[in-house]
Amino acid sequence: MTDENPNTEGQPGLVPAALFGLCPRCGARTLFAGLAKFADRCPACGLDFTTFNVGDGPAAFLTLIIGALITALAIGLELTAHPPFWLHALLWIPLTGAAVVWGLRAGKGALLAAEYQRRAGDGQAKDE
Repeated sequence: MTDENPNTEGQPGLVPAALFGLCPRCGARTLFAGLAKFADRCPACGLDFTTFNVGDGPAAFLTLIIGALITALAIGLELTAHPPFWLHALLWIPLTGAAVVWGLRAGKGALLAAEYQRRAGDGQAKDE
């Protein structure tokens, strides 16, 4: 499609915004104030992140996916190498925590960026 919007210059794509916590308007790394908590607004361009409604959808979805992957990997390791229990704990607990936090950041960032790019709000597209 060749439908170009002149107001999209400098805006990151959906994937970079999600993976690196980029502001969907200006591309600055200002989306998150904590591990998985959005900042109130972008200090670079002033975009108010509190107006977006991402919700808790990514949390349940990611928990199921990551739980299934970690369980499959742990069972596979147990069946092939039979490591001691402490090695399982040392390996899988931090890996699960890191995967959940990173997945939440990426999922929430993607939903916020998609909402901004599509100018969505309250179940309908905005005319702006």
